[in-house]
Amino acid sequence: MSEQISRAESADVTEPPRTAESPRTVAGWRRRRRLRAIAGGAAALVTLAVAGAATLGLGGRGGDEPPSERTGPAATAQVTRQTLVKTVTLAGELGYGPATPLASTATGTVTWLPAVGATVRRGGVLLRADEQPVVLLYGFLPMYRALAEGSTGSDVRQFERNLAALGYQGFTVDDEFSALTTVAVKRWQKDLTLPETGTVDRYRVVYAPKEVRVAQQLVRLGASATGDVLTYTGNVRMVTVTAGVGEASWATKGTKVTVTLPTGGSVAGEVSAVGAVTSGAPAGGGEQGANSERPGTGAATVQVTIAIADQKSLGALSGAPVDVQYVEQERRDVLTVPADALLALAEGGYGLEVTSPSGTRIVAVQAGMFADGRVEVSGEGLAEGMTVGVPQ
Repeated sequence: MSEQISRAESADVTEPPRTAESPRTVAGWRRRRRLRAIAGGAAALVTLAVAGAATLGLGGRGGDEPPSERTGPAATAQVTRQTLVKTVTLAGELGYGPATPLASTATGTVTWLPAVGATVRRGGVLLRADEQPVVLLYGFLPMYRALAEGSTGSDVRQFERNLAALGYQGFTVDDEFSALTTVAVKRWQKDLTLPETGTVDRYRVVYAPKEVRVAQQLVRLGASATGDVLTYTGNVRMVTVTAGVGEASWATKGTKVTVTLPTGGSVAGEVSAVGAVTSGAPAGGGEQGANSERPGTGAATVQVTIAIADQKSLGALSGAPVDVQYVEQERRDVLTVPADALLALAEGGYGLEVTSPSGTRIVAVQAGMFADGRVEVSGEGLAEGMTVGVPQ
């Protein structure tokens, strides 16, 4: 100890000058210096003692710290208020819809057919038989008879409506084929380079609801003009979904859907028609297997047609597979938590580990709809903004 005190004294600052006026000051300074040296030595001994204890493992921190016990959940999430939407995705195909065969009653030989993909509008030529045109007009009644002066009926009105739409005038659109109608028909026949008879032959006109797109040529040039010569569809792209009877309860006219394109984009769609139930068995017999990854590709017996209003958003796509998504269930303005936050309680039901600065507690809750990894919850004392534990 004396050696430590001597070292402390030698390391101290220079002694203040002695004067006759301050003998007590100098003596006091020496006492203070000695006390500081003693204190410093004591502190050094305490430091050595602590270091020794650590080396011996007597309560020091020389080894690894044992892990502290967890006092709260490893992860947390907030109770949020939102709208939960559960959707179902089915496989569909983007195209122009089912093709309709065009049955020609013209005699002679096919001398011309429009190209596949061509659009034929009102007054346009669907085929030529012996170089004579068969013309498309718009309507729902088939051309079941020849029309001439004196004919009456709704089919006359349908024909006269088309004649007027093509720009021919001088007659009244009604149920009577009058002499004025005959004059207009002769002008129409002249423009088509047909004999100007004033009579509209049955085989000269084919009716369709609107413009058509040629889907397939069924015969070659030189074949007979009588029979199915081509197939056609509408000129507007649509989506068709074939689904099992049990999968089609959602499909009613006007149902809103979302169509995901192969390009990654999506467009809005609306169910425009639901077909009749048909057999889903393949030609070889037996039931057609379902694809669990794309519902709607299995033993399908109902065809659903979906209209797409924004045709430009489809780009040049046609004949492409798409996904059709519809809303199966929706819950608005409900409290939700991550589904992983639910705890199975020993007494039955579910609970949540609610955390707060004061600690954690288990709150019993009722689980509702699940969607997108979250679940609807309700229970006494549960509120938006609470923090809940999420087991890892």
